[in-house]
Amino acid sequence: MNTPNRVTKWSLVLGIMIVMNLFFNYAISLVYERPDYSAFCPISQVVTQPQTQNECTSQGGQWTDNSYYGKPTSVNEPRGYCDLEFTCRQDYDTANKSYERNVFVVLVLLGAISVFIGSYFRSNEVIASGLSLAGVLSFIIASMRYWSAANNLFRVVILLIALALLFYVAMKKFRNSNVGIQS
Repeated sequence: MNTPNRVTKWSLVLGIMIVMNLFFNYAISLVYERPDYSAFCPISQVVTQPQTQNECTSQGGQWTDNSYYGKPTSVNEPRGYCDLEFTCRQDYDTANKSYERNVFVVLVLLGAISVFIGSYFRSNEVIASGLSLAGVLSFIIASMRYWSAANNLFRVVILLIALALLFYVAMKKFRNSNVGIQS
């Protein structure tokens, strides 16, 4: 294979891989909206900061005492600080974590489907490679978005499913092939 054809081939493969993942992510954002922080924690133009712990907690905030190392505060120093967005931020974080988990599952499924479909395009190596690499990139993007929030059992299960699918496709596509991996 001469150099211009190889460059064209790999440019198309990379193009399919990237555009397919852009399509996946934008289609998901169009159909399934991310939670909006301001829906959980409305922004007010005027905010009156609570001055006592009771005022703070009654408004859903978290009070932080201003005494450091047991040292009493001076007369002019505030007694503490109220984080008024504490409760609403926790609610937002919970909703956002659920959203990211669902997007993770969808991206893994779309990636698996891409790899699976790519294994059936034997007549067109560029499409087969592009779809397969798009699926792998979708796994990577999904993992980067949700990995830190996922619990260990969920991580292991998803990795096991993805690995099983990759093995299945590799065995099905290259069952009787004695050819090594070529670039």
